[in-house]
Amino acid sequence: MSLCFIHNIEHVFVFQNMQMVPVPPQGFGNFFEGDCYIVLYKGSGQSTDIHYWIGKASSQDEQGAAAIYVTQLDEYLGGSPVQHREVQGSESPRFRSYFRNGIIYKKGGVASGFRHVDTNAYNVLRLLHVKGRKNVTATEVEVSWNSFNNGDIFLLDVGKAIVQWNGPQSNRREKLKAVLLAQDIRDRERGGRAQIGVVEGGDEQDSPELMKVMTAVLGQRTGHLKDAIPDEKPGQVQKTNVRLYHGNLVVQEVATQPLTQDLLHSSDCYIVDQSGSSVMVWKGKLASKQERREALNRAMGYIKAKNYPSSTTVEVMTEGGESAMFKHLFKSWRDKGQTQGLGTTHSVGKIAKVDQVKFDVMELHARPELAAQQRMVDDASGDVKVWRIENLELADVNPSTYGQFYGGDCYLVLYTYQRSNQQQHILYMWQGRHATKDEITACAYQAVNIDNKYNGAPVQVRVIMGKEPRHFLAIFKGNLIIFMGGTGRPGVVNPEAGARLFQVRGTNELNTKATEVPARASSLNTNDVFLLKTDHVCYLWYGKGCSGDERVMGRAMSDVLSRQDKQVVMEGQEPAEFWVALGGKAPYASDKRLQREEPPHSPRLFECSNQTGQFRMTEVDDFAQSDLDEEDVMLLDTWEEIFLWVGKFANKHETKEAWNSAQEYLRTHPAGRDPDTPIIFVRQGYEPPTFTGWFNAWDPHKWSGGNSYEEMKKKLSGAASLSQITVVTSLIVSCVICLQAYLSDADFENLLGTSRSDFQRLPKWRQNDLKKKAGLF
Repeated sequence: MSLCFIHNIEHVFVFQNMQMVPVPPQGFGNFFEGDCYIVLYKGSGQSTDIHYWIGKASSQDEQGAAAIYVTQLDEYLGGSPVQHREVQGSESPRFRSYFRNGIIYKKGGVASGFRHVDTNAYNVLRLLHVKGRKNVTATEVEVSWNSFNNGDIFLLDVGKAIVQWNGPQSNRREKLKAVLLAQDIRDRERGGRAQIGVVEGGDEQDSPELMKVMTAVLGQRTGHLKDAIPDEKPGQVQKTNVRLYHGNLVVQEVATQPLTQDLLHSSDCYIVDQSGSSVMVWKGKLASKQERREALNRAMGYIKAKNYPSSTTVEVMTEGGESAMFKHLFKSWRDKGQTQGLGTTHSVGKIAKVDQVKFDVMELHARPELAAQQRMVDDASGDVKVWRIENLELADVNPSTYGQFYGGDCYLVLYTYQRSNQQQHILYMWQGRHATKDEITACAYQAVNIDNKYNGAPVQVRVIMGKEPRHFLAIFKGNLIIFMGGTGRPGVVNPEAGARLFQVRGTNELNTKATEVPARASSLNTNDVFLLKTDHVCYLWYGKGCSGDERVMGRAMSDVLSRQDKQVVMEGQEPAEFWVALGGKAPYASDKRLQREEPPHSPRLFECSNQTGQFRMTEVDDFAQSDLDEEDVMLLDTWEEIFLWVGKFANKHETKEAWNSAQEYLRTHPAGRDPDTPIIFVRQGYEPPTFTGWFNAWDPHKWSGGNSYEEMKKKLSGAASLSQITVVTSLIVSCVICLQAYLSDADFENLLGTSRSDFQRLPKWRQNDLKKKAGLF
């Protein structure tokens, strides 16, 4: 049953006579244009969202009453819910995600004086205009051929039968979404007792029984149908211009992006404006009750003062209950008492250090969510093959030097491992910061060649020097050394640099690397281990903040880097020769505060599009595997990494532009993201556990058959369904004959409110409307 898609909605209320009236679950997703609604959604953990929805034909009084009730409901729930203002036709992605099969806009409502249609009733006659590939909406339109066009899909609902008519220019995804909506109507409003049939608009002759139903209701079609209507606008261009405001009577700007969490004070309320695409209000816990109560009104006043559209998205939240979208607008965000990774938090002032928790790598395949959190597809025990780009071609790297990467080179690293007794591949493209543009281009070109050799199976990962992902570190078993410049090409002598300094970070062989830094005292950091390699000796410098495990890995790395004698130097006990090698003493990062990992952010999924020549994206809130569209390129942002998922039917141009799209996303991110964040290219059917782990209950067989539009259409077109629709057709046609043949003129006028002759002159849609009101449909 399709009810599973709305199981987290606790309550829906509609306003009637200025009072909240509960909507039964069967009516969830149906919204009358003349009404206002409140939707209470219970998310994971303790999070709660309150949405108040405004129909385009609702009265100002109803809208005002809804806003008051939202504020009262928020107070009743302790002020923790996030409040959202939703306007018909401009609903937020989060709101739309609650109704996976679509939202239905119904004519009428209290304000227009129309009667609400009872659910589980069959006296129905309506035509729904279905639009959207990702977020589906269905709007009641005039029951007439005049409402149709060649590009969209229409559902003719006659109670016991629902006929889906697909415009000749509609695509597979739109057809599938419409079938799901039709099934949803059947299951929730008809108790599963209505029949569904599908007509392909370009091949109507293949569905004669269904066309009889449509002709009986709509009349014979004359003339040509209208051209396709452009689809909904793509998602908003990512807004980089984010501003923070505060103040009661006078709103003053506090800061522009990238915002930081310390700008928010508990005694105040703030407005965050994302270039007019959304307005968010943050209420500090110590702000006055009156100020907190007026937060929503302040947002509406701000929108009016800025001349923003009345449909502008509004969110209101309390300190400690911030939405994921709000947090993503900040450079960094840390929740109170937050732990990192799988570690436990120890408070030291306001800074926490995480204990290293060893995890059983054998669990990674059994628990993809663990693989995703750890960014590890396996225990890094697979096979490794490394090539260097030389003269724009691939050159094998000597296995004895695996793990040594030079800043003047580009490398391809192919990692092969087993999962479920099948070979899997990851292809890393490592780009040195001093490599030429030609070498970087050649690296990408050669990656395509290797990808083709394996039939598109490898997961491709762009790695910028210094931004190596965790698994990349692990496959070199603690031997990863990043040289600042130069080349590893055989026969090429790199310039002698004199003393060389390497910063070592890591606590075991799965997470350790040594990175060359400028050989001067200012490069040191009290929290790390450093290796200083001179002509005669290799110093191991242990900062006061480093751990025992870090010292062990520093010792192991020194053996890889140098065969010279090793001399341990404790911070504060350096010999004079140490400082001489670094060019003399100088201030360095000596703050004894404990290191902090990158704070975790909630993952976000976007549908990507470059169709307008400008990078656009539509966010998919509360995402699931079913949101991965086989015809699209999707972007999954896990903060530490960016995944580009390419569906098997994705547009070739968008696939080609996917890399540029991901880089544009990072460049324009309002939180000032690192543009060198690893980008991972994943094709449908070859998803690694580091990707699937971000999705709840991933099904590896989802796309192997049985879920396509063609499969669903085939099930709906069975002999039993066709026979039932034939019966419905006969009833509809006989009903029309009955009207003309068996009713007296007086009874006819009594029943339909018009004379027989006047009725015959009415357009078909008006005739059907009168029949519907008379209870004949």
